[in-house]
Amino acid sequence: MTTLTASFAGRTVFRIGYGAAQLARLHDRRGEAVALLRRAVGLGVDHVDTAEFYGFGLANEVIREALRPEDGVLVVTKVGADPNPGGRLPLRQAQRPEQLRASVEANLRGLGVDRLDVVNLRRLDTGPGLRPERDQVVDLDDQLAVMTALRDEGKIGALGLSSVTLDGLRRALPAGIACVQNAYSLASRDDEDMLELCAAEGIAWVPFFPLGGAFPGLPKVTGEPAVHAAAEALGVTPSQVGLAWLLHHAPNVLLIPGTADADHLEANMAVGEITLDAATLATLDAIESRSNEVPIG
Repeated sequence: MTTLTASFAGRTVFRIGYGAAQLARLHDRRGEAVALLRRAVGLGVDHVDTAEFYGFGLANEVIREALRPEDGVLVVTKVGADPNPGGRLPLRQAQRPEQLRASVEANLRGLGVDRLDVVNLRRLDTGPGLRPERDQVVDLDDQLAVMTALRDEGKIGALGLSSVTLDGLRRALPAGIACVQNAYSLASRDDEDMLELCAAEGIAWVPFFPLGGAFPGLPKVTGEPAVHAAAEALGVTPSQVGLAWLLHHAPNVLLIPGTADADHLEANMAVGEITLDAATLATLDAIESRSNEVPIG
C-alpha cells in the first residue's frame, strides 16, 4: 500500500483532500453542504481546496461555517479569476496585480480569516480553460511580486501555481512554491516533466480534472478498457482506479476530488485503501496519454 501522507506547505497532510467546487450544487441546501464538509473532516480530510469564485462565494462561506480551528484543516484557495454572476462563464479573468490583491482580500473576507494558508496563482497558460486577452496578459514576474508582497505582509502563508507551464514553474521557483495545480490524469499526462520537477523540489502536485472528461474532448480515464478491467478485478469502481493510480504514480501527488454526495465522498476517501500491484500498474501505465488542451472559453 502506498504512503497516505505527504508534506505540503510545511505540514503533513492526508493525501486525499476535498475540492469544494461541487458545494455550489448545494446552494439551496446549505445545511447539507456544511454536513458534507463535516463528514469529510470526520473521514480524515485535512486539506480543502477552494476559491471565492466557487459558487460565487458559497464554497468559502460553507468552509467558514463548517470548519473549526481544532480540525487543523489546511485551506488552499486561488486567485487569478473572480466570480462572474450572469456571465457566459461563471468566472472572469483577474490577472493584473491589483486584481490579485483584491482577490486575496475577498478570500480573506469570505473565509473569515486574517491569513490564507496557501494561495494558488491561477495562470492562464495551459490546460483547458480561459486564455489571457488584452490587459489580462500579465508577466509572471509582476504577479509573483504582488503575491510575495502579500506573503511578506502575513496575508498569505504559502504560494502555489495553477495552469502553469514548465518554464513558468522554473521561473517561479526562487519565490518559493508549495504546490502546482494543473489538469492531469492517467489518460492525459502532458505535464510528466513538471511532476518530476515538483517531486525533486519537494513541491506538492495537486491535479485537477484527475479523471479527465470534465469537458467535451478531454480524455476520460473511466473510458479506458484497462481501467475497467482493473476495477473489475479489484472489486472497485473505474473512478477509484483512476484516483488510486495517481496516488501510486508519485509520492507528492495530493488528490482533491470534489462531490456534493456523501456516498461519493466515502468512495473517494476509500481510494487510499486500494493497492495496485506491479502488473496492474504496468498495464495502466501503458495507457496512451492524450493532450488535454481543450479551450472552454
